[in-house]
Amino acid sequence: MIDETMTEHRKNHMRSVFVGTLAVVTLVSSTATAQSPDWTEPFPAFHIAGNLYYVGSRGLATYLIATPAGHIVINSDLEANVPMIRASVEKLGFKFTDIKVLLISHAHWDHDAGSAMIKQLTGAKYMVMDADVPVVESGGKDDFQYRSTPTSLYPATKVDRVLHDGDEVKLGEAVLVAHLTPGHTKGCTTWTMKAKEGGKEYNVVIVGSPNVNPGYKLVDNAKYPQIASDYERMFRVLKSLPADIFLGAHGAYFGMEAKFARLKDRAPSPFIDPEGYKKFVAEKEQEFRTELAKQRQQRH
Repeated sequence: MIDETMTEHRKNHMRSVFVGTLAVVTLVSSTATAQSPDWTEPFPAFHIAGNLYYVGSRGLATYLIATPAGHIVINSDLEANVPMIRASVEKLGFKFTDIKVLLISHAHWDHDAGSAMIKQLTGAKYMVMDADVPVVESGGKDDFQYRSTPTSLYPATKVDRVLHDGDEVKLGEAVLVAHLTPGHTKGCTTWTMKAKEGGKEYNVVIVGSPNVNPGYKLVDNAKYPQIASDYERMFRVLKSLPADIFLGAHGAYFGMEAKFARLKDRAPSPFIDPEGYKKFVAEKEQEFRTELAKQRQQRH
C-alpha cells in the first residue's frame, strides 16, 4: 500500500515537473517569437539629411536630431539596445549625455523599453502622446493588447511632458510636430519636421505604425472600442501629410537597408521618396480594410 502511494506521489511529482518544464519551454518559445533577431543587431549610424541621423539597430529605428542646444532622440527601443544607441551617437561625433529630449513613436516595448535607462543616463525629458502615457507609466500593464504578456512589459517610466495632437517639440533650431495616428496603440505618434540639405528644405515624415498586429480585434474590442475608427483616422492623417523624406519606426517600413546601400556623397538621397511613402500608406490601408472586412464577416 505504501509502495503504491509512493509510486502515485512520484507520478504526480513527475507530471508537475513535466508541466513546469513545458511552461518554461512555451514561455521561451513565445519570447523568441516576440522578438526578431534583427531588433538587437547593430547597424551603422548614418546621416539622413540636415541635422537628422539614424542611430538604431537593423530592425528597430532610432533617430537623432542634433542641435547646438542639445539633442532629441526618437525611440529608445529595447533596454539591450541602449548601449548600441549610445555608441552610434558617439560615433557620429555627438555626446550621448547631450540628449535633452526623448520621444517615442508608440508605447510598445520594442520602441520604449529602454526609456528609463536613457532618462537615467542623460537626464532627458521624456515626452509622450497623451493616450500612450498610461501604458508608458505602467510599464506596459495598461496596454489594450499585451498587458498580460510578460515579455511585453518593461520598466515603468515617468513622463515629463504629456503631448497632444499637433503639439510642437522645440530644441535649438529643431521643431518637431506630433501627429496623433492611433490604432496600433491609442497614442501612436507620427513625427514631422523640416530638414535642410543642399540648399533645399525637405518635409520629413517618421511614421509611428500603421500595422494591424496578429490578434488585434478590430470588431467588438471591449478594451479598445474605437480601434477601427482610430485606424481610419490614422490613414486620413498619413495621407494628408506632405512627405519628401519617408522614415518610420522600423527600417523595413521604408526599405532602409536597400536605401542605405545606395547612399553616396553628393548624390540625391535615396531617402527622398515621396512616391514610396504614398505606396506604403496605400498598401497598409488596404491590409487594414481587408482584415476589418474579414473580422466583420466572421462576426456574422
